[in-house]
Amino acid sequence: MKNPPAKPSQLITREFAQQLNLNYNNKKSDNITAKSAEKEDANAIWYSIEELEKYIHYVKTAGIEDGYAVDGIRFYFGVYPDDEKHGEKAGLTTLFLVPTGKKIKPKNAKIQSFALVEQEDETMDIQSLQPMNYGNIGRPPSLLY
Repeated sequence: MKNPPAKPSQLITREFAQQLNLNYNNKKSDNITAKSAEKEDANAIWYSIEELEKYIHYVKTAGIEDGYAVDGIRFYFGVYPDDEKHGEKAGLTTLFLVPTGKKIKPKNAKIQSFALVEQEDETMDIQSLQPMNYGNIGRPPSLLY
């Protein structure tokens, strides 16, 4: 491979990942099985690379249009409303993605050029961009890391 990609700095070992998953399943198992006697809750969420790449492209492009320098994605846990509208997902765990970034502002208010920008210090959730949800869930005990 000519230009191998740089390894991300936040990689963990497979063994540590297994321990984290085991800890989650052990600590959350009462909540996971107690939500509904006939339904098992998610212990994993899957998104395709293609959908993640589309989302990253969307937030970077739309972020610039909204005046943000997108710098990351925050992953939030959620629970679907317990109503008929959400069908088999009602009352179950989900994971949704929210872009984060810093607001871009002109260095000089008279010059409206993107070439001359400075960013605010604080990274925040970008409320003007849509979060992403609806990954495929893994149901215990069939899916363990």
